[in-house]
Amino acid sequence: MGSDDEPRAWAAQAADTTPSFEAFWAAHRDRIGRAIAMTIGDAQLAADAVDEAMARAYQRWPQVATMANPTAWVYRVGLNWSRSLGKRLRRQPPAWLATPGASHDEPGAEPAIDAALAALPVGQRAVVICRLLLGMSEAQTAEALRIRPGTVKSRLARALAELTNTLAHLDPALNDRAHNDRAHDDTENTR
Repeated sequence: MGSDDEPRAWAAQAADTTPSFEAFWAAHRDRIGRAIAMTIGDAQLAADAVDEAMARAYQRWPQVATMANPTAWVYRVGLNWSRSLGKRLRRQPPAWLATPGASHDEPGAEPAIDAALAALPVGQRAVVICRLLLGMSEAQTAEALRIRPGTVKSRLARALAELTNTLAHLDPALNDRAHNDRAHDDTENTR
């Protein structure tokens, strides 16, 4: 064999030892899914993340299969995807804010929302109003309230956590997830 044939021979030998995507999926999908779930603390989101990451690995399998650690690549892709989804969801107004038929021009249109907002400290309430109801950017909110952008972020995060807990009954997605979690717990307890 000449020196030109050596890289081809090595590539052919490597191709023979590279597992198929199906074998990789069967051997690693559940383990990667558990790892993502443990990292992000949400089994449902982790299941979606590992499926997305596996789909991306399948699309790029010739490149992914030759990586030093394809499992780590799939884990990282799934983790990044779940974080990206979380950021997109956090940018959307919560479901309780867009309660059907509620007009925020009329105080008392949804008493639970009015009461929950009133229970927040004024600083947090002002950030929620600017960001979610008025649609201001983080910078615009900071300028309007004469506070730092980091303060806008932290106040909004604290306020949304409180409001999400208080107004969970108005968010069908939270109710569905809570129902599924209770059903899963009940199933686990009967085993």
